[in-house]
Amino acid sequence: MSLANEAEMIRQAPIFNSIPPGLRKLLCFSSDHLSYQVGQVMFHEGEASDAAYLVMEGTVEITIGTPQGPRLVARLGRNDILGETGILGDVARTGTAIAASRVEALRITKDLFCNIVRECPEVALQLGQVLAQRLANTTAQLGVRGWPTGDPALLT
Repeated sequence: MSLANEAEMIRQAPIFNSIPPGLRKLLCFSSDHLSYQVGQVMFHEGEASDAAYLVMEGTVEITIGTPQGPRLVARLGRNDILGETGILGDVARTGTAIAASRVEALRITKDLFCNIVRECPEVALQLGQVLAQRLANTTAQLGVRGWPTGDPALLT
């Protein structure tokens, strides 16, 4: 895939659509384009958070370990970001990412990802929205009572 095509695909990802074209090209050029086969682990829960991943094609399942075994907490697809939680929180991976189909992804190093967030406040806002939605979804899946639903103003 050409650099121009990858930059266009990145522009389609809501989290990166507001960054300038030159920075999108730098992101493509400085990131690793990786392929994963069905069942292949992208990263394990508990590992050091050294990169984020932008899904270009395919589906990734995120599981967390429980006493009863792995529990599916999210299914991510094209234009979704994963691995950002550990980078932003400077904590170990909070889940295991497994390719549920053939996956094409950009691996964005921690330093590059943090630099983009610093340079583009719009990316930080998009990340906040992604993280808030994931927290709401996970909390709902876990059956936690009292979590506000409906009006987004209730989340403040």
